[in-house]
Amino acid sequence: MKRRSLLQLSSAAALLGTVPAYAKSDVVTRPRRLRKGQTVAIVAPASVTYESLQLQLALEALEAMGLNAKVGDHVMDRFGYLAGQDSDRAADINEAFLDPDVDAIFALRGGWGASRLLPFIDFDGIRENPKILLGYSDITSLLNAIYARAGVVAFHGPNLMSRWNQFTYDSMREVLFDAKPARYMNPTEPDDDLVARKHRIQTIVPGRAEGHLIGGNLTLMSALVGTPYLPKFDNAILFLEDVGEAIYRVDRMLTQLKLSGHLQRVAGIVFGHFTGVKPNPGLGNFALMDVLKQHCLPLGVPCYFGAMIGHLEQQSTVPVGGLARMDASRGVIELTEPAVR
Repeated sequence: MKRRSLLQLSSAAALLGTVPAYAKSDVVTRPRRLRKGQTVAIVAPASVTYESLQLQLALEALEAMGLNAKVGDHVMDRFGYLAGQDSDRAADINEAFLDPDVDAIFALRGGWGASRLLPFIDFDGIRENPKILLGYSDITSLLNAIYARAGVVAFHGPNLMSRWNQFTYDSMREVLFDAKPARYMNPTEPDDDLVARKHRIQTIVPGRAEGHLIGGNLTLMSALVGTPYLPKFDNAILFLEDVGEAIYRVDRMLTQLKLSGHLQRVAGIVFGHFTGVKPNPGLGNFALMDVLKQHCLPLGVPCYFGAMIGHLEQQSTVPVGGLARMDASRGVIELTEPAVR
């Protein structure tokens, strides 16, 4: 094992027993915007990538955006189902934040494994060298931990292995390149029906709210409960998405957020897409919306379902830690200031 990895392992072991519940200061730092010609570090915080073509496609996507790429040393490593040892995957992230030649960090893919990195992450280094970190799904753990522990805004949006269609690219560009206070509203595309069926918003509790954005994948957010890496829910706009879960598991995870006292603190909730979430045979016939209403109606805060967030082809880029307002009746989120500077 490299000397660098040994040092990180010993440092992480020393920190595990001493991390405070909330180490973030009240000061939130927005990273610098991206510009053409800058360099993006490619990291692999989670699952292994078996095909080199996936990395090649990621490189070509960055080139098409006018960006240069710097591939982390361990991006194509393999350790079981993970993209290398935990300390090595974390080392790529830490080095990217400290590297003066790197302007932003994009995750190659999600899967599973990012939560295992949290004890190895140099949050002090990130606080002193704030940069854009972009990813979603399993990367939810890193995004929220960086906001909670370093006070740096991070970005829930496409991984490099995502499909970079026009909607996805435009959303990312508006937030990260153009530094605009983005307005998130579902597209309205004509179809052959008398009424629109695609991209529908369903209001659960009408109303408006303002606050800082936190969230991402529901599975990962619920798994952070009880750890020092979960951001504060007080007066937050919580956004959630998931994929491939049975409805009773969604119920269980929302129950965990409620029993831990976090769900009751939010100013509003935005549900993105819950792709492939279906009832499990033999466990009753609750629809997903039934479960969401059971948890959200008693809260009495604005809440809606169907935002373009999550495991879908057209993805929005949403800043974790960004300031925003929401309108649950119209299905709209608006940043109240740019998420980058």
